Amino acid sequence: MVFTGRVNAQVPGVVSGEAVELEIRAARVGSRVLALLIDIAVQVLIALVLLFVTVMTLSMVPAVDPALEGALFTVGTVLVLVGYPVLCETFSRGRTVGKLAVGLRVVRDDGGPVLFRHALTRGLVGVAVEWPGLVLPLVTWVASIATMLGNPRSKRLGDLAAGTMVIHERTPASWGWVPGMPLPLATWAATLDLTGLDDDLALAVRHFLARGHGLAEPERSRLGRALAAEVAATTTPPPPPGVPGWAYLAAVLAERHRRAAHRLARARSVTATLWPGLVSPRRGVPTQLRPPAPARPGEPQNWPTEAWPDPPWQTPSLDPVDWTGLRPPPVASALRRSAPD
Repeated sequence: MVFTGRVNAQVPGVVSGEAVELEIRAARVGSRVLALLIDIAVQVLIALVLLFVTVMTLSMVPAVDPALEGALFTVGTVLVLVGYPVLCETFSRGRTVGKLAVGLRVVRDDGGPVLFRHALTRGLVGVAVEWPGLVLPLVTWVASIATMLGNPRSKRLGDLAAGTMVIHERTPASWGWVPGMPLPLATWAATLDLTGLDDDLALAVRHFLARGHGLAEPERSRLGRALAAEVAATTTPPPPPGVPGWAYLAAVLAERHRRAAHRLARARSVTATLWPGLVSPRRGVPTQLRPPAPARPGEPQNWPTEAWPDPPWQTPSLDPVDWTGLRPPPVASALRRSAPD
């Protein structure tokens, strides 16, 4: 028996005020610590500048009251430790210099932008119990890290108090080349029952087909066999004999995409019939479906005949040679290298 696990990096249960579920990625401890280190460096620089200006200003005063010096020191400390993060997050909608460099942003629990009260709460809690931690520094540091590791959204104590979270603002790298529908499997794929194929499994298959060429053997074959066995357990009928693993997964994914495009085209056609003014006159009613699977413009949709081996299909065991077809043909690689970024 083969057990597989799929990791969902998106934040569970983030629903906006309009009742729309948002697909966002929570920032983990590593990226947040890196952003904090950058912010600490900026704070040290600001503190040095304030100290230099204060010393130069006081040097021109004949007699300086010690109380004035203490007051200026307190004001400068508050500006550096509290004012810097609060003002940055308020005016930049949840970003400091460190978060901007790492690609993070502070948002509310519903995905909306933070306001001054959220930034102030985060800043005060952060100074008191996190960094620098005026109340039991070592204990509060450990408690803050433990809270982030145990929270599914990686919230720190300031986030829990303010009702906020930190997310990744930058999107991941673009999808790689995904094989289209293998022509010999088009007729068989039209008979598939895909009701048991959920979105998470389909996304895992797409990830594997797009990035599988970057995996080394035997890990690629092991992951491919596990995904093929999981897909075979949720779909019927089984593939024809002699179908390689990559072709089976590509056919299932392409057929799922084709049916989704067909449902969308049919819904738009019905909408155009019932409410013609709702459809853009420039686009009109779609009369031609998209290709059976996502692919870059100019990518070949056919595969050489030697990519179809003679050994019969076995589930879940597949020969490692079956997964060599995941690497795009030379023409596709050349087109991808010549395509503009």
